[in-house]
Parts: sequence; structure tokens; C-alpha cells
Amino acid sequence: MTQDRPTRRGMTLGDAVREFWRHPSPWLITAALAIAVVARVLAGDWQWTDALMPFIVLAVFPFVEWMIHVFILHWRPRRVAGVMVDPILARKHRAHHADPKITRLIFIPLESLPGALVATLLIGLVLIPRTALGLSFLVVIYAIGIVYEWSHFLVHTDYKPKTWFYKTMYRNHRLHHFKNEHYW
Repeated sequence: MTQDRPTRRGMTLGDAVREFWRHPSPWLITAALAIAVVARVLAGDWQWTDALMPFIVLAVFPFVEWMIHVFILHWRPRRVAGVMVDPILARKHRAHHADPKITRLIFIPLESLPGALVATLLIGLVLIPRTALGLSFLVVIYAIGIVYEWSHFLVHTDYKPKTWFYKTMYRNHRLHHFKNEHYW
């Protein structure tokens, strides 16, 4: 299945799990999550705002994800001050839309993942005033990241959804690909 355009027939959930862990981004996000969890536990200083953090992040995440998707991933190549600007994330996302079955294009590109991890680290430890709360933010954001990576991967496999939640996510993501198939 790790070929460029694999044939995936009758994929089980176990097959999907094994394939998912053959790629580097799940490992990197999980490592960041593990480090954040350990750091958060060691930091102590538990307050009620730590319990509130997951709800805040979950409330804001759809908007942030939409902004990233629209303004970065669906960036159209253009000239800025005479220079063609076509970021790698946008190019890879266009390639993903052109052929959503290419496994390596399903995952967050390795060229951008370290930057995303560092950006969230800066937000958590610089913009959030209490270090322990910033670490709580990192735990939540990295947990969302691994769930997002898994969900996006699973949607693009031949695994058939069984739960209401996954069926809804599957349908909405497939509609996104259909709606944006020819946006260039």
C-alpha cells in the first residue's frame, strides 16, 4: 500500500492501523504528544483553567483549521513583488486533491510538520502566560493532531465507516474533495 497509487480493496481497520504507523508524521506527532504529557505532569500547578483548555481549543480549532485550509492549503500560485509564490504545502495539497489515493500525500508533509510543531510550541510557551497552562494547550493540540492525522488517513483508505461520527466525517471530507476537485 505504500506505493504511489495503491490498490486498496477490502481494507480492515487492522490493515489501516498497520499502514498508518508505517509513516513518519504519526510517530512525530505522537512523540511530541508524549513529551508534552510528561512535561505537563512534571510541571504540576494544576488549576481549573487546565480543565477548560480542551474545550477552548476544541471550540477554536474548527475556525483555525478552516483558515489554514482556505488561506494556506488552497493558496493559488501568484506573483508577489515579481516573485512567484507557491508554497510547498499548497502544492502538495493540490496534488492530494488531484489524486487523493496517493498515500504519502494524505499525511502532513514532513517539510512543514517541524514548523507546525514549533509554532504550537511557541504559542503554548510564549503566548500563554502560565507555563503549565501552555503545556496543557500542547497536550490538547498534539492529541487533536494525531486524531486528525488518523481520521484524514482513514477517510482516504478503502475502510468502510461503521459509526455515525465516522460516516459523517467520511461524507463531509469526500464532499470537500469533490467540491474542490477543479478549483484551479
